[in-house]
Amino acid sequence: MFKPVYSITPHISRLLMNIEKIKQEIKNLPIAPTVLASLRESARLQTIHYSTLIEGNRLTFEQVEELVTLGSTFPGKKRDEWEILGYYAALEKIKELSSTHKPLTEKDIQHLHALVMGKGKSKIKPSAYRDGQNAIYDGGSKKIVYLPPEAKDVSQLMSDLIEWINQLEKEEIPCPLLAAIAHYQFATIHPYFDGNGRTARLLATTILHRGGYDLKGLYSLEEYYAKNLPAYYDAISVGPSHNYYMGRAEADLEHWLNYFCTGIIDSFEKVKTHALLAYHKGFEDKSKLLRNLDAQQQSALSIFKKRKIITSKDIQTFFSLSPRTSNALCLKWVRDGFLIIKDPSKKSRTYELHPDVNKDFFE
Repeated sequence: MFKPVYSITPHISRLLMNIEKIKQEIKNLPIAPTVLASLRESARLQTIHYSTLIEGNRLTFEQVEELVTLGSTFPGKKRDEWEILGYYAALEKIKELSSTHKPLTEKDIQHLHALVMGKGKSKIKPSAYRDGQNAIYDGGSKKIVYLPPEAKDVSQLMSDLIEWINQLEKEEIPCPLLAAIAHYQFATIHPYFDGNGRTARLLATTILHRGGYDLKGLYSLEEYYAKNLPAYYDAISVGPSHNYYMGRAEADLEHWLNYFCTGIIDSFEKVKTHALLAYHKGFEDKSKLLRNLDAQQQSALSIFKKRKIITSKDIQTFFSLSPRTSNALCLKWVRDGFLIIKDPSKKSRTYELHPDVNKDFFE
């Protein structure tokens, strides 16, 4: 079985204690539902934007928001749009994987990769591992930076990794270290020709969420990576050689664990700062109606940041629903007092927030 080389040094111990401290502080913050919905949506968009930005995606944060929220398109950037939609679909898969106590499987990880590469499709076959050799090259010199294991070894290495994750999830290894090492080893195996970095980051996020470090979906580690990219590549490139078979798997991971845990602290601190700012600006939870909104309704509030009037098509795009399901959901929300029909006399229905919801959301 995979046996990573690491030790919990006094410095790493201090980082882990700091993570736990900030995590508890955030848990105790009085975050109003509307603020929670706003912070969660912002974190999700940041995660998508920064993780794909690392791989060269050209869409700005504002364009990512328009694409995901409103279904906007951008001429000449179809591939970039597919990458964004694929990552969005993969984040939805993480919710499913995080809500179960079942062990992770290779198929789960292959499914995440398929979604990353699947142009936003929600139903897609798990990706088979690469069947040939690949390599990572320096963008300037074109020299090989890293030579992953041969294709014939990938399946066994991935099997060992998943077995190790499931075994350690049951034991006393701190969850942040488990996520960090899983991220490192997936990137080291490099089981696909493309999409390895995005899938490695999604795997780490899955493990953190499964271990209780989701913070209600309010943070984005990917922003930390993207804004510290040279340090990210430096930290994850350990070992005496660029060749996998010459010490990469046996390398000491202390430098990478330090970087990863520092990133969690940085991301958690941002959540605490933003939540406190929102609270002190007066976003108290004063509406019984808002407190009773379900998670889907809270998420839908973000659509109304862009427009006051929406259609069922907007809901369909935002939640990746079928037209029939979207229409039914809008009608249910009208009955629940969340939406009202803008002009009942028109055949093409449009909706706006119920006045009571609108008052507390925008004031």
